[in-house]
Amino acid sequence: MMRLRALMLVLTALFASLAAPARAAERALVLDVNGVIGPAIADYIVRELHGASPDKVGVVVLRMNTPGGLDTSMRQIIGAILASPVPVVTYVAPSGARAASAGTYIAYASAIAAMAPGTNVGAATPVQLGGPMLPGGSADQKKSEKSGDAADTETRKVVNDAIAYIRSLAAINGRNADWAADAVRSAVSLPATEALSLHVIDVVADDVPDLLGKIDGRTVTVAGKPKQIATAGLTVVNVTPDWRTELLTLVTNPNVAFILLLIGVYGLILEFFNPGAVAPGLIGSICLVVALYALALLPVNYAGVALVLIGIGLMIAEAHIGAFGAIGVGGIVAFVIGALMMFPADVPGLQLSSAVVIGTAIASAALFVLVLAVLLRSRKRPVVTGGEALIGAAGEAVAWHGREGRVSIKGELWRARAAAPLQAGAAIKVVDRDGLVLVVEGA
Repeated sequence: MMRLRALMLVLTALFASLAAPARAAERALVLDVNGVIGPAIADYIVRELHGASPDKVGVVVLRMNTPGGLDTSMRQIIGAILASPVPVVTYVAPSGARAASAGTYIAYASAIAAMAPGTNVGAATPVQLGGPMLPGGSADQKKSEKSGDAADTETRKVVNDAIAYIRSLAAINGRNADWAADAVRSAVSLPATEALSLHVIDVVADDVPDLLGKIDGRTVTVAGKPKQIATAGLTVVNVTPDWRTELLTLVTNPNVAFILLLIGVYGLILEFFNPGAVAPGLIGSICLVVALYALALLPVNYAGVALVLIGIGLMIAEAHIGAFGAIGVGGIVAFVIGALMMFPADVPGLQLSSAVVIGTAIASAALFVLVLAVLLRSRKRPVVTGGEALIGAAGEAVAWHGREGRVSIKGELWRARAAAPLQAGAAIKVVDRDGLVLVVEGA
């Protein structure tokens, strides 16, 4: 009887464990997107979304304050959001923050779009790198549309593609597609309260706990399927960028990438001129590889890169040719123009700092002047090696007969001749050289 009762208790516990619901998620991950959306931010968000498990993470909150960024990085983030099994909430915060350009697309792709009071969203007109920006509904735009030139056609392609893309994102989450199209076409922007009334966003919240309370129980689209989210009582966990993201952020900064490129080029040049120095070549190679990696991730005008390298080459050529500064000045001009052209000026946060351009130009010019001064000074110094070094050297006659004999110069015995007879032991001075015979005279 005791055994039967024990068996029944075991079976009851087993059936209860099988019938019990799966353990609810306990955490809400908060990822801070603060600044330009580039390769580093995209890597950070995509890695965290891929690592988020639905049984542990109830929701991922992207706390955003961005002026925009790169189209490629934005699309990587959106792809990860749409594929994530965990609901993603874009929360424009704190007060005073914005989700402009790429930030608007990410908000539209998210299961929930939210804003803090005093924030704004919009201005989603894409910037065509290396080409004109869309003026946005102006008379110039209408005039250019009639002109039918290639540049304007390309601009319209980019804008129409962006409109279709943001409309498709709006359809997934049931948001205002018409306003999204205007945000792309005319770069319009909205504050939080108006965005909520126009159904651009889903909620206005003061902070993350307030946000989690207001979205609890809502049904959203997650990985293409409807899902009711439970966010009340979730533990808020802030996930800060790790060293990898910080390093990638530093390397992909246009100013850092540009300086690394210069260090790499100058390091290799110094190694070529001083073989065996090791340190310049080693440092230069590392910096050049890192710079090329960063430039491959950034929108770069390669004509600008070519002009920078040509400018460096011209300054080096000036130091060796000595064209009275004409080639060197041309090199400095090419260097500055190339640096200004190298990165797009219209993409927020990806411009090359004017201080960096001026500073590197001055440093390059100073290096060029220093090398030129050293070369000019070396030309004025007397020759200390070779046959020319013997001219003017003093010595003494060792043995002499008539107008020919042997002399000692710098510890060496030479055959010599003179215009007048000399005596052995007499002081002499070399005035010329004829092959292996020195022409001397009495000192």
